[in-house]
Amino acid sequence: MAKEECISQRNKTGDSSTLRNRKNIPTSLETCQTPFTSVSKDKISQTAGRSSEADSQSSNGSSAQLSTRRHDESPVKVLLLLVVGLSFSTRLYKITEPPHVCWDETHFGKMGSYYINRTFFFDVHPPLGKMLIGLAGYMTGYDGTFPFIKPGDKYEQHNYWGMRGFCAVLGSFLPIFAYLIVLELSRSHSAAFVTAILLIFDTGCITISQYILLDPILMFFIMAAVLSMVKFNQQRYRPFTASWWFWLVLTGVNLAGALGVKFVGLFVILLVGLNTIWDLWRLLGDLRLSLVDVAKHFLARVVGLILLPLFLYVTIFAVHFVVLNKSGPGDGFFSSAFQSRLLGNNLHNASMPEYLAYGSTITVKNLRIAGGYLHSHWHLYPEGVGSRQQQVTAYLHKDYNNLWLVHRQNDSNSQSGSSDLVRHGDIIRLEHKETTRNLHSHLHEAPLTKKHFQVTGYGINGTGDINDLWQLEVCGGKKGDLVKVLRSKVRFLHRATGCVLYSSGKTLPKWGWEQVEVTCSPYLKETPSSQWNIEDHINPKLPNISLSVLKPHFLEILLESHIVMIRGNSGLKPKDNEMNSKPWHWPINYQGLRFSGVNETEYRVYLLGNPVVWWVNLASLGLYLIMVAVASITIQRGFSLGPKRIEQSQVLMRGGGLLLLGWLLHYAPFYTMSRVLYYHHYFPAMLFSSMLTAFHHYVKTGYVELLGERSG
Repeated sequence: MAKEECISQRNKTGDSSTLRNRKNIPTSLETCQTPFTSVSKDKISQTAGRSSEADSQSSNGSSAQLSTRRHDESPVKVLLLLVVGLSFSTRLYKITEPPHVCWDETHFGKMGSYYINRTFFFDVHPPLGKMLIGLAGYMTGYDGTFPFIKPGDKYEQHNYWGMRGFCAVLGSFLPIFAYLIVLELSRSHSAAFVTAILLIFDTGCITISQYILLDPILMFFIMAAVLSMVKFNQQRYRPFTASWWFWLVLTGVNLAGALGVKFVGLFVILLVGLNTIWDLWRLLGDLRLSLVDVAKHFLARVVGLILLPLFLYVTIFAVHFVVLNKSGPGDGFFSSAFQSRLLGNNLHNASMPEYLAYGSTITVKNLRIAGGYLHSHWHLYPEGVGSRQQQVTAYLHKDYNNLWLVHRQNDSNSQSGSSDLVRHGDIIRLEHKETTRNLHSHLHEAPLTKKHFQVTGYGINGTGDINDLWQLEVCGGKKGDLVKVLRSKVRFLHRATGCVLYSSGKTLPKWGWEQVEVTCSPYLKETPSSQWNIEDHINPKLPNISLSVLKPHFLEILLESHIVMIRGNSGLKPKDNEMNSKPWHWPINYQGLRFSGVNETEYRVYLLGNPVVWWVNLASLGLYLIMVAVASITIQRGFSLGPKRIEQSQVLMRGGGLLLLGWLLHYAPFYTMSRVLYYHHYFPAMLFSSMLTAFHHYVKTGYVELLGERSG
């Protein structure tokens, strides 16, 4: 706005000689500046002279510019068509090779099958990407029967090309989107074409787009969101028009898509959010707008960039829950109430005794999200890990070894009747049904959690010692209260040591079958880790009631799903022989990622970026900072910049700055993550660095010329 006011003021006051004769004008002109230029008193005549010359040529050149613009449209269309053709041909080439499972196709192909079969599962990512993979498979004739057991398994007659082809098509749009983004930011077709070429011929981008993975789907929505955002920015002088609303709404849709595939989509949401804050701040400073107008702009962005994405994101989960309505391998990660809504789960429309009784066979589930079922098996703790007694763990899946018998403290053969109900404050003993050992604790240290006590299985056929006794408490209850199945939160207090039964959430080593550690905590504060509920309850001597009333509401299962995903994501740890890496490895292309099985002899796939592209991108990041420094010093020293140099400065600082911010937001956060990291996590950031590289093609020549002029 400041730039337009300067030009307008010059046109009103005439040429440089007129300016010298009007004493009241220079004061205002001395303060007239743009973000990239400042006009000092001793340079006014030179600047105004150039402006007059430019004005005299503008009318004569307007028709020529229009003719040139029309003449240039043909090669521009050819460039874009070339980008489209190269992008699709490189991604779809030999899409069915190799004809076996590669890397994470094991997970995401299997999850696509789950959607086709409507089988519930657990994953650390939101559902949209897997839903789209399943839909692509279903639409192309895949029946959801391939097991996806391990990398290297042959697909044989199964129709897998549709799922791979869907991912490849979305991956093919990445160079096209990059071309259009750079074109919007720089108005340079050559710079846009350079960006597209960098991505088209990057072997890493090609490879990651050709398999059944979430990455091409995620990057599609990220790039689509950025393209929509820059298109919306270009509509700033036409607010509330149809095109203005279209790009605003499309930005919100793509933000929901990015977050719906992976939580990494939060980074592009942050990028759009910062851009929006800057845009609103600019509008607030525009004195031509009333506060009512600014409020309208603010509310429009709230609707388009917050409420709409939130609604779509919640809708994705609503569809997810409706489609996956059958019991599956992910049940145990969720609460008993959550499981009761799944067809085929033992809790769905189940009936069982309402109150816990002596002599009952039960399963006990920890209330910590993904806390697991109280579990034991014949294996002992190894030497040097507490007492060498039978292991007690928390197990995330349904299993016969989750069953326990409820006894009075001194009775191994309870003759239970309807009056033998367990009450708040009772002293009980839990006997493991399969091994007949009692739930036991003592003063030995727990395997992983320091200052906690070890929990074991002890005794034989129900006989043990005083360390087998536990006091059952109903959380928030009083003496005499009954224990309601599924609904009562209970704690087990160890009588001998005073500690409380606790699921730490920590994964045991291989000797513990990578199950969850169970301890006895001396810290008695009530937390979900120390709270349990009775899930299965079998007692033929008691009447059964229907448990259908326990089904949770949508918002409850939505919240629980997110807690489980977040905790599962943070708990991902590297496995043996996995090629995990560090964030500093990624920009230098230090190490790739093996996609196919180690024992394959016919066809192997290795994910690695094109070294030329990646190293040029890395060098360009440093060069960009140097160019910004040169531009800033040039302006600070008061060098006179012509219109072309001003435009190049704007492109460099605004457009390039936006892309640099995008790269930082999609790269820097990984340094703070404790979870296992892989090479493919860098690819969204790599897209931004490739687009930033192309800006140098457009800007650097102008600055070299400028420095040459100043030195001459």
